[in-house]
Amino acid sequence: MRRFVIPALLVAALAGAGVLGYQSLLSTQKAPAVSYVLLNGQKLDSTNWQGKVMLVNFWATSCTTCVHEMPQIIATHEKFKQRGFDTLAVAMSYDPPAYVSTFAETRQLPFSVAIDNTGEIARQFGDVRLTPTTVLINKQGEIVKRFVGEPDFAALHALIEKLLAQG
Repeated sequence: MRRFVIPALLVAALAGAGVLGYQSLLSTQKAPAVSYVLLNGQKLDSTNWQGKVMLVNFWATSCTTCVHEMPQIIATHEKFKQRGFDTLAVAMSYDPPAYVSTFAETRQLPFSVAIDNTGEIARQFGDVRLTPTTVLINKQGEIVKRFVGEPDFAALHALIEKLLAQG
C-alpha cells in the first residue's frame, strides 16, 4: 500500500501545480515601472503610459525578423496613434547605438525609440532575450499579451481595438 502513496502524492502535487500554473496565466500582471532614454536624449519613464494602450517592442538591428516586422509595427502605430495608443521600440543592449540611430532615421520610425544600454528594461520585462519580443499593455498598466517572434498582426489589431474600446 505504501508504494502507491508516494506516486499518488506526486500526481496530486503535479496536478495542483498545473492548476496553479493555469490560474497564474489567467491573472493579469502589472507592467514594470521602467525609466528609459530616447535616441534624442529625452529621459522618460512608464508613468507616461498611463491611460494609453502601449506596445513595447524589443528588437535589434541584427534581427532579421525584427527588421522584417518593423513596417507592420509602423503601420500599427499609425493606425491607432490618434486613439490613445503608443509604441516604444526598445533596442537591445548589444545593439550598437549608431546602428539603432541610423535604422530609426532611415526608416523614419514614427514612435519613440530607446536603447536599453544596461539591459535593465529587458530584465524588468521578464528577462527578455529573444527578439522580437512584443508586449501589449492595457490602459490600466497591465500586460495583456506577450508575443515572441512576429505577431499575427490581424489578431494584434483586433486586440488593440478591444483594449482601446475599454474604459
